[in-house]
Amino acid sequence: MRLPPVRFLPSSAAPAVVAANARIAHLARAGNIEGARAAFEAMPLRTTASYNALLAGYFRNRLPDAALGLFRRMPSRDLASYNALISGLSLRRQTLPDAAAALASIPFPPSVVSFTSLLRGYVRHGLLADAIRLFQQMPERNHVSYTVLLGGLLDAGRVNEARRLFDEMPDRDVVAWTAMLSGYCQAGRITEARALFDEMPKRNVVSWTAMISGYAQNGEVNLARKLFEVMPERNEVSWTAMLVGYIQAGHVEDAAELFNAMPEHPVAACNAMMVGFGQRGMVDAAKTVFEKMRERDDGTWSAMIKAYEQNEFLMEALSTFREMLWRGVRPNYPSVISILTVCAALAVLDYGREVHAAMLRCSFDMDVFAVSALITMYIKCGNLDKAKRVFHMFEPKDIVMWNSMITGYAQHGLGEQALGIFHDMRLAGMSPDGITYIGALTACSYTGKVKEGREIFNSMTVNSSIRPGAEHYSCMVDLLGRSGLVEEAFDLIKNMPVEPDAVIWGALMGACRMHRNAEIAEVAAKKLLELEPGNAGPYVLLSHIYTSVGRWEDASKMRKFISSRNLNKSPGCSWIEYDKRVHLFTSGDVLAHPEHAAILRILEKLDGLLMESGYSADGSFVLHDIDEEQKSHSLRYHSERQAVAYGLLKIPEGMPIRVMKNLRVCGDCHSAIKLIAKITSREIILRDANRFHHFKDGFCSCRDYWIQVSKRPFDREVHHPLQANCIWSIVLSRSWVWSGVVKLSKSSCTSLVHFVRALQPAPPEAPLPFRVELKSFDWAPAPGEVELEPKLCQTDPK
Repeated sequence: MRLPPVRFLPSSAAPAVVAANARIAHLARAGNIEGARAAFEAMPLRTTASYNALLAGYFRNRLPDAALGLFRRMPSRDLASYNALISGLSLRRQTLPDAAAALASIPFPPSVVSFTSLLRGYVRHGLLADAIRLFQQMPERNHVSYTVLLGGLLDAGRVNEARRLFDEMPDRDVVAWTAMLSGYCQAGRITEARALFDEMPKRNVVSWTAMISGYAQNGEVNLARKLFEVMPERNEVSWTAMLVGYIQAGHVEDAAELFNAMPEHPVAACNAMMVGFGQRGMVDAAKTVFEKMRERDDGTWSAMIKAYEQNEFLMEALSTFREMLWRGVRPNYPSVISILTVCAALAVLDYGREVHAAMLRCSFDMDVFAVSALITMYIKCGNLDKAKRVFHMFEPKDIVMWNSMITGYAQHGLGEQALGIFHDMRLAGMSPDGITYIGALTACSYTGKVKEGREIFNSMTVNSSIRPGAEHYSCMVDLLGRSGLVEEAFDLIKNMPVEPDAVIWGALMGACRMHRNAEIAEVAAKKLLELEPGNAGPYVLLSHIYTSVGRWEDASKMRKFISSRNLNKSPGCSWIEYDKRVHLFTSGDVLAHPEHAAILRILEKLDGLLMESGYSADGSFVLHDIDEEQKSHSLRYHSERQAVAYGLLKIPEGMPIRVMKNLRVCGDCHSAIKLIAKITSREIILRDANRFHHFKDGFCSCRDYWIQVSKRPFDREVHHPLQANCIWSIVLSRSWVWSGVVKLSKSSCTSLVHFVRALQPAPPEAPLPFRVELKSFDWAPAPGEVELEPKLCQTDPK
């Protein structure tokens, strides 16, 4: 039965119906569509307006099928019903044709609202040609229609066309003036923006704020502040705009001063201030703002996580992300990308899988940036198969995804596959960028493909507009040097058009280490010491080279020189994840671990099996002039071997053992782990500072190119994926099992900050990402400790 309109309802019923309609609209706008539906169903009398309110609510809450079903069941429809239908169908690009069809099928004369609803849909989805065509066909236009098209033109960067439309507007309100003003600012035409601002017959706080933001976005922060000071009225948006201007200009101190002067601290301002503090490295200040906030949104958590991530407080970032989920806050794109970066740096695969699951729940698996970060995470965690599956499932692929896969294959020692992806990328019509060429050259370098590397390097200037930079030359020096062409690599450095930097000299010096060329190494070391006088890496590597060629006296002098200059080499650390806990080991110190007795038994057992397989320690990787037995003993306790032994003890058979190391794996350990993988019939994946090594059946994926010359030579702290201050944050965190205290090259103040932060107890409502099991730094074996032995599969029947 068709219900009568409101004017025919009994006078006593009309107010109740109007109130119920308002309640439906309110609940729908608040996202409570179930409540809106319940209120609609509970109405004893309904009007067309009741149906219209629920119809609009369905579309607003992305339930188009329910909306269309309701529209078909409506006992009567008015123009507002059709307008709601057109507006709802315009929300999605694929239903825009249906919206146009609905406009054409209205049984009443369409109003300007009807046309403007479809116009807004065209503009929203960037279909400006259709929008302009519809605008020209409109029998009637109002200031809203003009403003909608004006915004579309400005968003597309068509500022001159927008200005012509603005001049044609018969009635320009403050919204249109402000839109045109913002368009000029976004296009960098700040002089025209100011002229328009001065012409405005009437300004409101939004207009003033737009002009202030325009100055700030275009680097005129001082002019923005002057305008801010003379504003007749300010609100929290204008304060925040000025604050963001300072932060974008890098004036964090001025931003902090303004922040403290604000009468109120809205969420947006707090978030911006946290971002600024994070960019400046002031993590404690960011955390103070975070902890004082009474209200937080997803941007708040994202800003705090980002501050932790970009300053290498990696465990704190993980803990904060976990707390955010525990509190029911839905992650946003920046927080997901930040936490994936953290998982990649720490190589915590299990936690990365949890983040992937959260991405699927939040429908972030269709965002190209999030998926690119996800691929990188899987690659750096050693799970190349999963990275490949994610890569092949996603379309369309962007340049970052292609680059991640090329670099990933290269880092895993799969040079042929990396070059195959490189060629597939070009066949797909994607133009390589500078990073793509770095990945392809790295693939050639890691697999010794000199001919292919030369062809790719030469093609940069022939087939693309990209000129080789220092990074590309360092790849070529690396490729030539590790292929034994050290002299040719040296000549390339002499004749290159760009000034060689520390990375290039480091690549040459690494090649000298591989091929024991002390003469060229001394030249490279001298250049490195001129560029980075405080870096201990060149001294340490030169000492290694002297040792490898038997120049013990020179090596001793170099070590004494390092000690006299108080230069510390970054300590060798390896870690392995097991049961949501990360166990960290340092070279030469195994006794501090809670299960040190079992680990020692494994190492001793492995030593015997290695000897039976014909292995003998390579003493050239020991810097000190000691006898061979002492050298062998020293090599046995390198951090990567301890981690592998613990993996054999804990990781079930059939599962790969994944070990991460902050420095390059030493050559002797590389040889030993190859044999261990064969003896135990286990797959061992080792990520060092530069690449992955997949050990299986006595072979390594790097084909024994184990000395990798990094794009970050000598593990320099400012570029190393696991920096020294990051190690403090990790090893002192309660979710790590620590195996010894190390001296780090970072300043004692920085280290102390991480030490104090790590010892602060976490709130009970903030569960840590791993189980807490750090009792002290000076462990002793637990009473009655059971010494476990792994099941070893020996090749010798004895």
